[in-house]
Amino acid sequence: MVGGGEGAYIGNIHRLASRLDGAWQLVAGAFDVDAEKGRAFALSQGMDEARSYGTYLDLIAGERGRADKVDAVAICTPNFTHYPIAKALIEAGFDVICEKPITATLEDAVALEKLARESGRFVGVTYTYSGYPMVHEARVRVAAGEIGAVRSVQVEYPLEWMSKPIERQGNAQAAWRTDPKKNGRGGSIGDIGTHAYHLAGFVTGLKLQALTADLATFVEGRALDDNAHVMMRYEGGARGLLWSSQVALGNSNGVRLRVFGETGSLQWFQEQPNELLYTPLDGRVQIIKRGADDLSVDAKVRTRTPPGHPEGYLEAFANLYVGFAEAIRARRDGRAPGALGQNLPLAYDGLKGVAFVEAVVDSAEAATPAWLTPVAV
Repeated sequence: MVGGGEGAYIGNIHRLASRLDGAWQLVAGAFDVDAEKGRAFALSQGMDEARSYGTYLDLIAGERGRADKVDAVAICTPNFTHYPIAKALIEAGFDVICEKPITATLEDAVALEKLARESGRFVGVTYTYSGYPMVHEARVRVAAGEIGAVRSVQVEYPLEWMSKPIERQGNAQAAWRTDPKKNGRGGSIGDIGTHAYHLAGFVTGLKLQALTADLATFVEGRALDDNAHVMMRYEGGARGLLWSSQVALGNSNGVRLRVFGETGSLQWFQEQPNELLYTPLDGRVQIIKRGADDLSVDAKVRTRTPPGHPEGYLEAFANLYVGFAEAIRARRDGRAPGALGQNLPLAYDGLKGVAFVEAVVDSAEAATPAWLTPVAV
């Protein structure tokens, strides 16, 4: 692991999720820009002192020559560092698991996706919400035509944690997220809107054609948006609405997806992740529960406990990690991956996410609101 050391929320999530199914073991890392602090953290995690590195370059140099070198490196650092770290790792022959957005700029995202594709290295991106079993169930049902042709998609990701200027009150996580040099051009749209965009596309299979956006910065003095409204047009005529906000009081992590088709609809709410609502035309609302016998294989292989024993965020994150492991093993064995190793968020999905953010910011900054076509990816 690179980054994700003491006090880093997402680093601990990666560690917990990777260990849940026994598919991964954390054996090496460069956990902090302060080398000594990073080494101390590594030792606190029970790691070998010889594999507790000061920088990611030290990690590459130290691991590359080992017979038991790491199989993959998880990048858990601020956005602006993703590209140089991932590029160096791929060029050194390592597989990569990267936090989103995959890079801070579109130019870097294009370059990194090309490097991953041409090198043959595995690059997984942790779009967490595509790890939930009922999200996969929704994807399968849409693809099977259960709700008919999709007409409208509504997706939202509201948070409340940045409703005050906490970036100026010592909150390090908020500080880099509000710094354009470290976060990239998009604030809420880049941090959480990219999750919502990926979720909508993952479930529906629709390709975004054009969008128009309205970005707002409600906390005075903040350099990036903390609220975004985006209208979307998909190829084939479907329409979409996306809302992301870091200042939505009363919302802890309110990810919600609604997909409306010609003959039915599907709705999923991240804070009630074990249920999927299905409404057929001229029918009653049906609650489809995780763990049911008649669910798709895609949902079943991502389920660990029976109905009534809730699974949530950590299990969804773990589904990504066990899926990444299966995909890497399958590549090494020269076989097709099993169900867990399919439909994973990869480098191309990361590129699409960055292209989306760039198009949103371009639209919001245009002198006259207009429909803009994102980079064709």
